[in-house]
Amino acid sequence: MHFDKSPKEKQCCSLPTVKKLLEQKRRRETSSVPPSCSTASTSPAPPAAVTQLPSAEQFTCTGASSSYSDMAVSYEQWTPAPESGAGYYPSHPETSYAAAYSLPMAPEYIIQQQVQGYAGTLSQTYQECPMSAVSDPGMASPWSLLGPSQTAQLSFGSSMDSTKLEQARMLLSGMEYSRATGQDEDGDTILHIYSAKGLRECAFAAAERLRDLGRLDAKEHKGKTALLVAVTANQPEIVQDLLSFGADINACDVKGQTALHLAAQYGLPGVLQAILSSSPTVNLEARNFEGMTPLHSAAISHNVTMKALSNSGLADVGLQTKASEKLSCVQMIFASGASLVSQEIKSNKTVLHLAVKEGNIELVTYLLRIPLLNMKDFVNLKAHGHTALHMAAGLHGNPHQEEILQLLLRRGADPSIRNLENDQPAHLLQSGLQGERLKLMLKKRSASSRRRIVSLQDQE
Repeated sequence: MHFDKSPKEKQCCSLPTVKKLLEQKRRRETSSVPPSCSTASTSPAPPAAVTQLPSAEQFTCTGASSSYSDMAVSYEQWTPAPESGAGYYPSHPETSYAAAYSLPMAPEYIIQQQVQGYAGTLSQTYQECPMSAVSDPGMASPWSLLGPSQTAQLSFGSSMDSTKLEQARMLLSGMEYSRATGQDEDGDTILHIYSAKGLRECAFAAAERLRDLGRLDAKEHKGKTALLVAVTANQPEIVQDLLSFGADINACDVKGQTALHLAAQYGLPGVLQAILSSSPTVNLEARNFEGMTPLHSAAISHNVTMKALSNSGLADVGLQTKASEKLSCVQMIFASGASLVSQEIKSNKTVLHLAVKEGNIELVTYLLRIPLLNMKDFVNLKAHGHTALHMAAGLHGNPHQEEILQLLLRRGADPSIRNLENDQPAHLLQSGLQGERLKLMLKKRSASSRRRIVSLQDQE
């Protein structure tokens, strides 16, 4: 953070910036081999990895000239646990696929842990900031600024530490006004910083201040509000707190990504649960600037992880866990009312097209087991002339090609439909014995369908 300081003000340490954080994170990723993800401790919320911070380096504030670093642990100390190739913020094997859909999987505000040692930092800080919590009537209750319904929502996850919250409020009240309420050169407010770091009590106190000023949804240089930062940082409790304060759930960043898009893209079921349970007004059909709904983002993200899992030989436990979490995101979004027949604006693909095109047998199986009244129409929808059956016929060499073809046929896929080049699915099959066998299967189903239609016409 870079603010103009008065001549009398003495800065106690260098101010952290999100930009520096990102640069350091990328350097760490390129110089180390990431371990596999830990398994989820609860369902559907993802696990919270914990990083023990060194106790030797603590920060203290001096009177009212405290900066962001006074309460937040410095970025140099902030070392998130790296994830596997398809972790919460996938990279390496998934990058090329994500780029095709303009879904960058590189980390932005990558924090997936609750920071320990925070209480010790605050206690040392307040040795030089003697302020009594009970001396201020406005701080008599930790939830004094919340209504009954908002207080009830705080039951999500772990409970908030009221002592830390009081301390955070006191420290904010002692900060210079421009630092507590303003934005730095990157557009970050103090709420962005605390949300990214997972400091819940600090974020809560900062949200109180910015809400009263009407700046709860201030955006940083990439268009992210503090809520979007908390989502990307996998902080479900902070997400729920911000929603209880009235943060705009449908706000989007410079790429049109809403909170739902981001939670779906990164495969964060805990954050997704917080969003869907806290805000019934969330737009499930919101489109990002690539024309995709959150359900499309979730399907693409699951495809990416399943592809990485296939390339790893199905032996990576971390990838298996992540694939399971991402599938749960698809299920949660659909269960909340998202439409399966929504099509991408650019390619007209539904989630079924996306899954079939990548040979994602797990997602295809899930989608085709959903008891839709119009399942036949759903299966035969076209994306630029191609049905899902056309795409399955083009899966040359994929080990799941035959199984996907059979699943589609059983759910009403029509082998006689032609694409824009006047080709039927059978015309797109590979050559050789396997292709001939699959072609025979399609022709038998097509002939069976014609006989059934004739029989129905005769009955009429």
